[in-house]
This record gives sequence, structure tokens and C-alpha cells, in this order.
Amino acid sequence: MSSGRNGKDAMEARRFWAAAGLVAVGAGVAVGELVAAFITPAVSPVSAVGQTVIGMLPGGVKEWAIHLFGTSDKTVFLGSMVVVIAVLAGAVGLLERTRRGVGLLGIGLFGVLGIAAIASRPNITALAFAAPVVAAVVGMALLAWTASRFLRPGLVPEPPAGEAGPPRAPASSAADPASSTAAPTSRRSFLAFLGMGAAVAIITGGAALIVRQSAVVVADLRAKVKLPRPLVPAPAVPAAAVLATAGITPWLTDANDFYRIDTALVVPAVNSETWKLTVSGMVEKEITLDFAQLLAKPMVEMYVTIGCVSNEVGGDLVGNARWLGWPVRELLAEAGVKPGADMVLSRSTDGFTAGTPLQAMTDTRNAIIAVGMNGAPLPLVHGFPARLIVPGLYGYVSATKWLEELKVTTFAADTGYWVPLGWSAMGPIKTASRIDVPRSGAKTAAGPVTVAGVAWAPERGISAVQVQLDGGPWKEAELAVALNKDTWVQWKAPLDLRAGNHALKVRAVDGSGAVQTGAEAPPAPDGATGYHTVKFTAG
Repeated sequence: MSSGRNGKDAMEARRFWAAAGLVAVGAGVAVGELVAAFITPAVSPVSAVGQTVIGMLPGGVKEWAIHLFGTSDKTVFLGSMVVVIAVLAGAVGLLERTRRGVGLLGIGLFGVLGIAAIASRPNITALAFAAPVVAAVVGMALLAWTASRFLRPGLVPEPPAGEAGPPRAPASSAADPASSTAAPTSRRSFLAFLGMGAAVAIITGGAALIVRQSAVVVADLRAKVKLPRPLVPAPAVPAAAVLATAGITPWLTDANDFYRIDTALVVPAVNSETWKLTVSGMVEKEITLDFAQLLAKPMVEMYVTIGCVSNEVGGDLVGNARWLGWPVRELLAEAGVKPGADMVLSRSTDGFTAGTPLQAMTDTRNAIIAVGMNGAPLPLVHGFPARLIVPGLYGYVSATKWLEELKVTTFAADTGYWVPLGWSAMGPIKTASRIDVPRSGAKTAAGPVTVAGVAWAPERGISAVQVQLDGGPWKEAELAVALNKDTWVQWKAPLDLRAGNHALKVRAVDGSGAVQTGAEAPPAPDGATGYHTVKFTAG
């Protein structure tokens, strides 16, 4: 009976101390995030550690995460971080219970990791290191106080016989009133402490989120930005460019629906009043441009379809928007590109880099430093205050968001973020087409139906789309009017369906007459290929 009771007490004590570690570490992390929200809203201990882990992951793991979770990959990663931190925090509490000081050392190591992670981020200041230091100090202080308060003779959380821990005092006699009430009192006190500590962690963490959001809103000043009138406005979209077919992808992608794939775990909070863009490297003179100067430049406006190289055949990591910006070629002309250069390495405020062929930045395709999207300043998640848009290239080699530097260089001397991870250095967007209607697995009526979708081949345009039903002959689809060669085109085709199961394929022909390849290939290393196929039932 006694051994059973001891075992139950030991289990209870372990639960108590795992919870104590969770509260101490959680409160420390919450306070650290709150400090960061006030003094360095662009970087915090949690975001810095997460960004470092992302940077260390093999390219295949990142591609797997994007394929599996799509635009929710960051949410899943943050959730995984919370679970890992919670497990380690519980372990810290258990270590402190069995051997005083070891748990404190564990929290100190957390702080060191936070400092190292922040040190690896670009453009950090000394103030940024305050957050991980404060987080570690708060966590260690809470755990040390817990140990000194509750690891005492006669209290339930004391290690059982046989485990390391502080010496036990002789047991009180059964007649001693204190001995009969010490255990319940300690349980109540300990649980009350855990409850208060958890409340502090939650309230502080919530305050950090509120302050950080407020800091973002105040820092970027996006709402106050007045976009200039473009010197060259985008042409009006003709009615014939948009097909009135239910279920088809909208021709213009709303900013809220536009895909987001990038390496920033937390959206950078960039103050447009202090933002600067630097042109460096193989140039006759370095140029530094602030946001007001950029807005004063002669802007062009254009509709461009951009896509992510991670997009699967038939995937939705592609969108079409109206972009406003200053042509990069004009900025590079002011800087004076030196002979021998063949690449522009763009850098984001979060450290991401992309290597874009110099030719793509200087030819007639109108690569721009974009400041507007669909008639409004860039949304925070899409790169405010400025980003790159380069027609015809996948985003990983061109569409740098939160832009801060353009370095004129060579492919031999520099590489962008994704290239060392096994991706192609050039990244031209491949001809692609997608079926929107019907969806895979859908049930539709037999008889006459209309199938529809979109096709794109930026820089080349789309000249034809063809569909194939159940392995039969390829039939021409009807194309909507193409606004330009850089945007996708909607298509539709009438079919007469018999009752039963069907398989529908689609392929496109680009402006040069080249037919989209049916050879199946994964996104790595330079974009997925194959015909999008939808299986559905009519009847």
C-alpha cells in the first residue's frame, strides 16, 4: 500500500514539475516576445529561432512542407514549434526537480540559442538582444523561485526516496497537525502558483501579439501611402477577357486570395519612412533610394501573372494582379552596370535572396520595383513597401518581397537562397494550364456541359488551349481575349457527356507555337510539368 502511494505521489510530483517548467518557460517566452514587440517589432526570439531552423532545413523538406500544407506551411511550423518548446519546457521542470540548477541551465541555453538566432538575422541592432536575455532571466527566476518555495521537506513536489534532490527533514509525528495538512496545502499552493503563472504567460503573450500588430500598423504607415499616377497606365481590361463561366478562376486575383510562399516566418514590419533601397556591386556608382524618392519616379502599371516554382500541375500557387512600379532597368541605368555582370542579387529585409538574370532586369519586359497591387499599396504579406515583379520568371529567382538591396554581380560569384538547395538558377515559368470546371471528384449532369479553366505562359503568351476527354482526340477550346502575353488566359470548351466516369485533360500552346509537354515532372528543380487531369462523374 505504501509503495503504491509513493508511486502515485511520485507521478503527481512529476506532473507538477513538468507543469512548473512549462509555466516558467512560457512566461519567459511571452515576456521576451512582449519586449521585442516594443523595441524590435521586425524580429523576436521565437521568429529568429524559427527562421534559423527553416534556413537549416534541406530543400526537400521545405518542398515537402509546401506540397503538403500549401500556404498554411508557416502556421503548421509555428504550431510544431509550440509543441517542441512545451516538451522541452516540461523536461526543464523535471530536471530542476531532481537536480537543482540543471533546469536553470537548460533555460539559460534557450536564451543562448535565441541570442545566436537573432545574431544571424540581417540588419539587427544591439537592442534586439534584449528580448532573449529578458526571456531567459524571467524563465530562470520563476523556476528558481519555484524550486526554493516548493522543494522543501514535507511538500508534495519533493522528489521521492531514491531520487536526487535536497535533503529531507525527519517526518513529523502522526499527531502533529502540521503533518496532516502539509501535503494538501502544498498541492493547493502549487496548483495556485501554476494557475497564476499560466495566466501571466497567456496575458503577456496576448499583449505581445496586440503590441506587435499595433507596431506593424504604425511602423509601415501603409494606410497613409498615396500611390502616384502611373506615367504608363495599364490598359483597360476588355469584357471579352473575362468568361462568364461559373466556377472558373477570376481573371484578376484579389490581394487577399493571392498565394503567399516565402521564407519569412513572421511578416516583416518595415517602416516606409526609414526604408531604403541600395544598388551595389558591379556598378559605376552606388545608389540609395528612400520610399518618397521611389514614389516620385515615373511609374508603369501592368497586369502580370506570377507563379511559384513549387506549384504542382493543376495547383493554385499562381495569380494575376495589376502591379504598379518603377522599371528596374532605369535604376540600373542610373547606377551604370559594369561589363561582365550577368545577375542581380536581390535581398529582402528578412535575409532572403534571389538571383535574377541581368537581361531580365534590363530588357523590354518591364521588370519593376513594385509599390502597388490592384490599385492599393502592397499588402504587408506581399512585400510592403516594395518588392520585385519580373514577368516570365518564377518567384524564387525574381519576386523578392520587402526589398532592400539590388546587388549587380555574376552567377559565378553569387547565388540566391534556393539555388544551393538544388533548384535551377534561371527559373523561367513553364507553359501551364489548369481545369477549374469541373473539379476533381465532382458530379455533373450528363449531356451538354461547359468545362473551363486558365492557361499561362508569361513572356510568351497563350495561342491555344486543347482538351481531351477519356483519351479521345484533342479538341480546341475557346479562348478569352488575352490582355497581353504576361497574363493568364481563361478558356472554355463545350462537351457532350454520357453518363458515367470521365477523365478530362488539358494542354496549352504558347505564343511561339510550342505545345505544353505532357511529360510528368515534379516541381524541383525548375517547375512541374505534365497535363492537368480531372476525374469526375456525369449522370
